[in-house]
Parts: sequence; structure tokens; C-alpha cells
Amino acid sequence: MSSTPPSSLLVLLLCLPSLTLPLPALALTTSRRLLLDQFWPRHLPHSNAPRSEPAAGYFSPADGGGNQLTQAPGTNPPAGEPLNVILAGTSDPAVLVDSGFDGGFRNFFLGVGFAGECLGQHEGAPQTANLGDGNGYVNETAVLRWDYTDPSLGTCRETVLGGNHFRYWRQDGKSANSSAVFMATSYEMPIKQGHNIVVNGYNLGRDWLVGNITHSPIDTDTLTNTSTFSGTVSYAGFVYSASISYVSGLLANASAGVNHGSTVGIDGKNALDGLVAVLDVKITTTPKNATKASAAVPMSAPPPPLRGLLPALLLSLLLGAISL
Repeated sequence: MSSTPPSSLLVLLLCLPSLTLPLPALALTTSRRLLLDQFWPRHLPHSNAPRSEPAAGYFSPADGGGNQLTQAPGTNPPAGEPLNVILAGTSDPAVLVDSGFDGGFRNFFLGVGFAGECLGQHEGAPQTANLGDGNGYVNETAVLRWDYTDPSLGTCRETVLGGNHFRYWRQDGKSANSSAVFMATSYEMPIKQGHNIVVNGYNLGRDWLVGNITHSPIDTDTLTNTSTFSGTVSYAGFVYSASISYVSGLLANASAGVNHGSTVGIDGKNALDGLVAVLDVKITTTPKNATKASAAVPMSAPPPPLRGLLPALLLSLLLGAISL
């Protein structure tokens, strides 16, 4: 009998149709991109707290009683994952908005190669984080996954085959409203291996994300707190310029308290190298029709990629229910 948990099996069956599809070199039209954005949940609340912009682009969570590690549910003793990438609050305001519209956060990350979860479904309990902004521990906003060059269905492949992904939170509480986005990034194993994290997967997940922005490999072993990089990303007519700095002092170079720490850090190396990648992202080109195009999309329209999949999805649901 399979050791795959029933809920994981159901997700696997839901994703099977996408595994049979080719991987197109997609150049999404603006209309299709916006329809895809509607399928993604929008969870980032708009804070009423006055915004303050520290020079670094974020406040250290520890300064406000928070933690640079998340809390992963069901861990004993309690453990978490590193918030090892930060989108600084000094980035263009549009990039800090959790949307695929008008150059927002999700549009930028579509250019980096990350999209919303498979068919909008999330398996498992959310992780929580305390960013030291007065909000205490709050649930993750959402999870974005490597899309294997297919923003519509590629994250279904990531769910089954494993890959890079991140969950994120925004620092916007009354005591520290920087609007920075904190991301817990890692590279996970396939679903049949329980989505455990690969060896050195927290550091590698961070650096592979950065490498997708710079379009060049990042040598994890030679990074220091003086390492800087830059890159250009484009999607749906928007062009972004990103400056990346690696900083120390937010995370410990350690394995203690880290989820999967004993298997991620091996051969005398800790699970974490103590570095955080800070991204400062500016929009350098905006398409002329950006706002008009987003306003023209009917909110009731279903995402086109799902129409042809509905029969297969219904069959997958039936098979999943039978197997439970």
C-alpha cells in the first residue's frame, strides 16, 4: 500500500493532467496573464498603519520581538524555516502590491519563473511568522512555486516533482510598517518523498531564485555579507531592474530550530549560512496599456487553461475520493 497521505494523493491526482502536457515557451498575452491573476487568491491586506521606510528597506523582526524563522505546524520540538529573501520596502510601490496587475509583486515573480499554486489549491496547514511589526504571528500570505516555464499549470509539476518555492509575509504592522515582503525560500523534494527539503535546500533555494533574476549562477559557497548582484526581469511588457545585497545579522549560521535542519545541513555544515538576500526592485519600463488592459478583463471570466481540463479534473477527483 502506498505511504502517500490521502490528501497528498488527491493533490497528485489533481495534478496528473498537467504532467501530460508539453512545456511551451510561453509568451502570455496581457489578457491571459490577467485572467491567471484572477485565479490566484489575493491575501495581502492593506494596512492602515502609517508607513515608515528605514534605510535598509525593512525592520529586523528581532527588534520588535519577532523572529527570522517561521513557525512550521506540527513540528516537535517547534521548528521553522528561514525568511531568507526580503523584497525591500524601498522598491517601487507597485512591486510591493500583491497582484499580477500593473507591475505588481506576482507579475515580477512571473518574470522570475514563479506562479501561484496548482489550480489555486494549497495542501497542508499554513506556516506563521512574526515580523516584529506588532501583528504577532500571522499566516503566510500565499505560496509561489517554480512554474517550469508554464505559468498556468507548471506549478502542478512543481507540486509533484518538487522544486523551488517560497511562502511570504508583508511587514506592515503599526509598530514597523516598512511594506517589505519577507520570503521563506527553499528547494523541496518530490511529493512521494514528502516534500522534504533537499540538502542545503534553504541556501540553494534562495540563491537559485536570485540566479533567475541575474541570469547567472550564484556560487553559494563563496557568498559573504558583502556580496552584491544585479539583474533585469521582464514580464507582460513590464521591465524591472533588481539590485541584490546579501546581509548578515538577521539569521544565525546554524541548524538549531530549523525545520528539517538535521537533513538539510550535513557533512559538518549548518542548515543555514546566516545570509539573507535583500532585493530592491524598480520598474524601468511600463507598457502604455497596462491600466486599461487590466480594467477591461471581465471578473467573471474563468481562466482559459482550465476549460479543457475540467473533465480530467473531475475524473481525478473521483479517483481520489475512491482511494481515500
